Amino acid sequence: MIVRSKAPLRLGFAGGGTDVSPYSDIYGGAILNSAISMYAYASIEPRDDNKIKFISIDRKKEIESISQKQLAIDGELNLLKGVYNRIVKDFSLKPLSFNLTTYVDAPPGSGLGSSSTLVVAVLGAFVEWLKLPLGDYDIANLAYEIERKDLKHKGGKQDHYASTFGGFNFMEFYENDKVIVNPLRIKSNVVNELQFNTILYYTGISRLSSKIIESQIKNVKKKDDKPIEAMHKLKEQSIMMKEAILKGELDKIGAILDFGWENKKKLSDKISNPIIDKIYEVAKNNGATGGKISGAGGGGFMIFYCPGNTRYKVIEEIGKFGGEFRRFKFIKYGLETWSI
Repeated sequence: MIVRSKAPLRLGFAGGGTDVSPYSDIYGGAILNSAISMYAYASIEPRDDNKIKFISIDRKKEIESISQKQLAIDGELNLLKGVYNRIVKDFSLKPLSFNLTTYVDAPPGSGLGSSSTLVVAVLGAFVEWLKLPLGDYDIANLAYEIERKDLKHKGGKQDHYASTFGGFNFMEFYENDKVIVNPLRIKSNVVNELQFNTILYYTGISRLSSKIIESQIKNVKKKDDKPIEAMHKLKEQSIMMKEAILKGELDKIGAILDFGWENKKKLSDKISNPIIDKIYEVAKNNGATGGKISGAGGGGFMIFYCPGNTRYKVIEEIGKFGGEFRRFKFIKYGLETWSI
């Protein structure tokens, strides 16, 4: 038997950063995002020799150990070990024996939520294999707890919920880790036009999101007025984006993205840099009406909104910076699991 799962990566359109504590605990956060056709995959093959083997295809790493209830978190494929440790602990299981193989369509530090999505995919495979009684909210919350609390990786909550639920969602974040996922019913012609006009561009610059997020957290704890006011504006942006997409007012999308980008940069001096600023400038000079860094900032993927047929000129010009474009589709489905 082989158990498989796949969970989609996500594009955040508005509100990014407001899902991070302590801001979301104090003020409440709001984000609009969508799942896209790039995935994290996990496959489990049960064994009967009391051994565990982790195989990360994209990271080119393999680890094998004796089966035990808790594996050492030692810096080697910690996300995979973290899921295993929590599953065994929470469900009072005996040590398991298996091969776990993973692959992610985007590199670490891409800004598409790849690490969180991998946790969701691996967790989903265990849920399928062991028939664990977990629903969508349970899986998303457990994935969040594993990554953020058990493994202490800095970040927010949106990625775990986006990859579990799929589709377009307006998400609300409150204290005590309360999350409300509001699926959006968007007309197909609006989705198609939004997809046609949105460019996904990989800068080739990887970044450590935890450092950027740490600076955001410090600013909130210090009650620094400028970044806190900027986060209020980003939350406001998510509401603006929701209304524009639901009403099909796509001519407003670029300006709303631009509004968010200007405020996002106020959260930390690590979010942008001269290269990113130049790419953004060239995109706007050639027809893009707005854009943003995907994720925490500092590198990874950027998105640009290019109305009409401006996408072709924008692609031509920013392609000169040496990055690469990724084709994608907005998708309705989140985490999927199956057995063969």
